Amino acid sequence: MKNESQVALVTGAGSGIGRAVCQSLLGAGYSVVLAGRRLEPLQETVALSGADVDRTLCVSTDVGKPEPVRQLFAEAEARFGRLDLLFNNAGSFTPGIPMEELTYEQWQQTLDVNLTGPFLCAQQAIRIMKAQTPKGGRIINNGSISAHAPRPFSAPYTSTKHAITGLTKSISLDCRNDDIACGQIDIGNAATPMTQAMPKGVPQANGERLPEPVMDVEHVAQAVLHMASLPLDTNVQFMTIMATRMPFIGRG
Repeated sequence: MKNESQVALVTGAGSGIGRAVCQSLLGAGYSVVLAGRRLEPLQETVALSGADVDRTLCVSTDVGKPEPVRQLFAEAEARFGRLDLLFNNAGSFTPGIPMEELTYEQWQQTLDVNLTGPFLCAQQAIRIMKAQTPKGGRIINNGSISAHAPRPFSAPYTSTKHAITGLTKSISLDCRNDDIACGQIDIGNAATPMTQAMPKGVPQANGERLPEPVMDVEHVAQAVLHMASLPLDTNVQFMTIMATRMPFIGRG
């Protein structure tokens, strides 16, 4: 389905899931605002998509800070005039070490990117979506299998992903009367640079280190595109997409 009049904004758009989702949205006809820390990977995402650059806007930003986020959405609105989709995708990890060895700075960095960032971006998106004509839009938050069950030594990441579920539910409740739908996609072991270690072996709940299967990230991109393409009176509230044989229930 083509969506020539639809405008999407994707955070963490310079690699991995964000890059794949941007390419799928551009292929479906969306205009896309690509946000990330560095401009060059965002521009590379556009080049790899083969899309008309006039349908894109690349913005270097820090999603964890209010002023850069405000500026990001101001630039998006100035360029395209509206916003139909926000994909809150940017994410940060801490080293896989015992909780007591993590620093406050490591905890706070993960919190800023994984939770404060989606909150700040959602705020700005909601303001635009409520005011535009026709009003409304969709917000999709990137949760994780860690929104359900933790990996070993992942307290900051897992805490933020559990919190994303609460944020998703709150947005859904508070914004549904303004035709703003909000859903969450929980992703497990998509093949991206961040999961390169999976086939070689990663820590398990029983203390062993075992390889884990991964899935093609394109399946995730198509799942997000499906959620985005629904009419606003229909919402995928939660979707879990994962490599079939990866540890999940009980992480075993």
